[in-house]
Amino acid sequence: MRHVKATVSPVVEAWTTYRTGNAAQWTTRRLSKAKGETTVSVVIPARNEEATVGAIVDTLRRHLIEKTPLIDELIVVDSRSTDATAAVAAAAGARVVGQDEMTRGLPRLEGKGDALWSGLAAATGDVVAFIDADLRRFSPRFLTGLIGPLLTDPTVAFVKGFYHRPLVGAAGVEPDGGGRVTELMARPLLNMFWPELAGFVQPLAGEYAARRDVLEQIPFVSGYGVEIAMLIDLLDLVGLDALAQVDLGERFHRHQDTEALGRMSAQILYTVWSRLHRRGLVAEPVPPAAALTQFRRGGDQVLPNLDRQIEVTDISVAERPPLTTVARQMRAARSRARRLAVTGA
Repeated sequence: MRHVKATVSPVVEAWTTYRTGNAAQWTTRRLSKAKGETTVSVVIPARNEEATVGAIVDTLRRHLIEKTPLIDELIVVDSRSTDATAAVAAAAGARVVGQDEMTRGLPRLEGKGDALWSGLAAATGDVVAFIDADLRRFSPRFLTGLIGPLLTDPTVAFVKGFYHRPLVGAAGVEPDGGGRVTELMARPLLNMFWPELAGFVQPLAGEYAARRDVLEQIPFVSGYGVEIAMLIDLLDLVGLDALAQVDLGERFHRHQDTEALGRMSAQILYTVWSRLHRRGLVAEPVPPAAALTQFRRGGDQVLPNLDRQIEVTDISVAERPPLTTVARQMRAARSRARRLAVTGA
């Protein structure tokens, strides 16, 4: 067997050199001068994040609305929370919209991607930035780093964040222990089938920003595959050179357990399958099965002769179509709802 030494693709090497930045490059003073008439919306999807969402909103409001007016619109999408997420976000200064409110008249979907799509539908900015609601020790650089390339370089259409993700465990802190799904599932898939995207440090990062007119042209996967689908679809739509990434420093957030990571990985694989079908690399539009079987120690329903409980999860995902294709339908549904509220009919 002949062994070939693997090397970085010249395309990827050139892209990472040209399109990788650091949040420190874009100071608030520089961005204030570059912003001009461009409007910026920040969308934070949140489901049961009352412990962290308030501090994120407060930090953005104080630093990037009141002190330096870079943000024109700060939206929290309440994704069917059962805690005080909506109240906490509103008290901190965000405009809160409900996921179901924004998708009224459309089929009900579950998952983060649907909340992101709802936030895009609610936002009005020329540039829209998405930030996860579970971040701790949140810094304004997350937002300035994401919008920096978009405000200063008209050839950039999308910016993905990356960072160090410390993982705190019983044995101590692993400085880059986060991102396990990226290393075990997303990165191998991208390197094999979309090698142009191999230069993205964290393709599943939940912090990114883009020009609104670009985001409106792509579908949003309802589940955990939304980030990888977005990268693939944007590569097809605008090309690699219009994509960029920025180092945001460190990211502290709540980590999922291994079972949850398994479900996330399965949804990512399910999502990627549809993109492989689109390229003609697999025959069927969806995988042969959409059920993930997992095993848990003990429990009430133990398998015969095994100290294990079986757990089966449907990991299939749906997609919201590009916003441009349903905007008229959504406006009509909301108009009907307002008329009903006024007439009581």
